[in-house]
Amino acid sequence: MFFSRLRRHAKWMFVFLALVFAVGFVAFGIGSDQGTGIGDILRDSGGSSSGNLSVGDAQEQLKDNPRSAEAKLDLATALQEDGQTAEAITVLTQYVEQRPKDQDALRELAGLHLGLANARAQDAQVAQLRAGYLTFGSTFSVPLDLGNGATLGPDPIDEAITTQASQEVNEAYAKAQAAYQKAEEAYDKLAAVAPRDANVQLELAQAAQQGGNVDRAIKAYQRFVALAPDDPSAEIVKQQIAQLKASQQPTPSG
Repeated sequence: MFFSRLRRHAKWMFVFLALVFAVGFVAFGIGSDQGTGIGDILRDSGGSSSGNLSVGDAQEQLKDNPRSAEAKLDLATALQEDGQTAEAITVLTQYVEQRPKDQDALRELAGLHLGLANARAQDAQVAQLRAGYLTFGSTFSVPLDLGNGATLGPDPIDEAITTQASQEVNEAYAKAQAAYQKAEEAYDKLAAVAPRDANVQLELAQAAQQGGNVDRAIKAYQRFVALAPDDPSAEIVKQQIAQLKASQQPTPSG
């Protein structure tokens, strides 16, 4: 059962790696005439009342003004610059609850979710490789025949290693998929306030596809093509749509 699950995960990971090229479109802003990608820094928009702050200073500022949206934005930015992505997401989520139509903040939040999801996917790949290394050659396809009808039973140590490796792989992939779903939700909110932004649709499609929501991915890709039919990436996106539709077809039996 472990190796069959491992093969299914490997197939999922192959699909993920095959889609990395499209993430490049997002990162470099293809599909948008604004030149903004998921890694753009919010501070350029001038949405905050102060300059660059340390995490400690930003926390003190928010403590003094707990209802201030600008203070939350300052803290989210400081956390992001300090490499505390998960904490930045939490604070930036609070900010967009107060400023639900701030496109720059929504774009940054979605990008942070997607970046975290990609990191979780890398963790899952490492867990898969580690599982393959730990379990390689540890089990036999058939029990060893010891003669006189006796066979060698399973090694309890091998069984424990295999079980633990399987759990680690499953947990890692579950975290990655959950993170992609969070990214999809964030891009959905951004798409609602920027319905004619083709780049947003491309980013939404990527997050949905990597999170396993194929139907939503197809719709977002189609929306991208409708909004930017002459974009250089439109033909590639059309190929992605065709492949996704084909993947939804039932496998012929027999």
